[in-house]
Amino acid sequence: MTHPSSESDLDDVFATGPLLHRAPSLQFPALEREPPEVYQLIHDELLLDGVARMNLATFCTTWNEPEVQQLMAESLDKNIIDKDEYPQTAELEARCVRMLADLFHCPAPTTTMGTSTTGSSEAAMLGGLAAKWRWKARRQAEGASTGSPNIVCGPVQVCWEKFARYFDVEIRQAPMNAENLLTPEQVLDACDENTIAVVVTFGQTFTGKFEDVAAISSALDDLQNRTGLDIPIHVDAASGGFVASFCAPDIVWDFRIPRVKSLNVSGHKTGLAPLGSGWALWREASDLPKELIFNVNYLGGQMPSFTLNFSRPGGQVVSSYYNFVRLGREGYGRVQAANYAVAKYLAQGLEDFGLFEMIFSGDPRKGIPAVTWKLADPNTPFNLFDLAEELKTRGWLVPAYTLPPNEQDVTVQRIIVRHGLSIDMADLLLSDFRSALKKLNSRPPSRSLLSDEGTSYNHDAVAAIPSL
Repeated sequence: MTHPSSESDLDDVFATGPLLHRAPSLQFPALEREPPEVYQLIHDELLLDGVARMNLATFCTTWNEPEVQQLMAESLDKNIIDKDEYPQTAELEARCVRMLADLFHCPAPTTTMGTSTTGSSEAAMLGGLAAKWRWKARRQAEGASTGSPNIVCGPVQVCWEKFARYFDVEIRQAPMNAENLLTPEQVLDACDENTIAVVVTFGQTFTGKFEDVAAISSALDDLQNRTGLDIPIHVDAASGGFVASFCAPDIVWDFRIPRVKSLNVSGHKTGLAPLGSGWALWREASDLPKELIFNVNYLGGQMPSFTLNFSRPGGQVVSSYYNFVRLGREGYGRVQAANYAVAKYLAQGLEDFGLFEMIFSGDPRKGIPAVTWKLADPNTPFNLFDLAEELKTRGWLVPAYTLPPNEQDVTVQRIIVRHGLSIDMADLLLSDFRSALKKLNSRPPSRSLLSDEGTSYNHDAVAAIPSL
């Protein structure tokens, strides 16, 4: 039998050109290659990314039903911004906005203003822009200066720092306190006539806790009664909006509070949609300035648009609609309750080690399905960064980080419990925690030799950690 003289379908893929040379990285390739060869090349490189579901740092969805993946593939070539060309995808987006307006108690859910976005960061920026333009219009009507807008917030996700920088708004960020939450007193100390909005985080990035929207609104009501300053609230509910609505529905945080003029939620976090999904909603049509809405004549039709981009696949919105219809209030409640159950299980397992002080244990009335802790004994011969690195050897990403000012001396670790993290996986994680702790105790990092003289640590505490 004669062997083929050139690459063909009979060749083993690892014996072909792309797999026998370094991957292109510095110059645009000169030659074309066969799809299976290039796929294998890239597929193998991506093995180094690790397993997304073992990334317990991310808030983002890492498990989807097969039907969601199919709908994503079928919508890959649909630009949702082009509503004239893809009218039914646009209709699904409008349905989602009305459903969310109902879920978040908008006074007029059938006529509310809202839009899908690429994520809650874009949605937050749209909410901030609307607040700035409302403030600007009011100041101009009063004949006052519009040169020094500011937003007031506590420790926030970095998207708000980006908003402040990109759109020329001062950010007045209250320092973190021992309770890790923005307080009404901190808000009142920072607000003035140039405050465009107070951003309240409902599901804090650093600890998972809910800030008290109702209490802050009450304080701003009192401020208005005393001074006449009418300062709106934007709720950043990126993580909390899709859990409290189902697992703690009596917490008043959304459009039930008249001072809440806008909010953002993340479809691709606790909304369960694939990556690239967010939502921005306004209480009433008048809360979204008309000047920010573009009516574009595009491909033969008039198209209203309020986004930061003009090309975006429609699959994330289609998938969100699938989840809303598929799960409903009942299904979302079951899914999120399961996440809280796993968070509680992990918190108890971590506490049983006797080494950690729990900061947040996944209480559905106080925050999102998450667990946050710090070392109970500051003289422990290893720190949480060491523990995080040790867990990485088993594939788990459990981040360690310091809190923002004024709690920057506190190091914590955090687990986000997402859809797809089962009790069985939690047991495997706790087993790896136990192994990591025993290893660090028996072979602590060398820097522990530099500990202050006279400090002590009970090594028997780690040695006595029970098997799971």
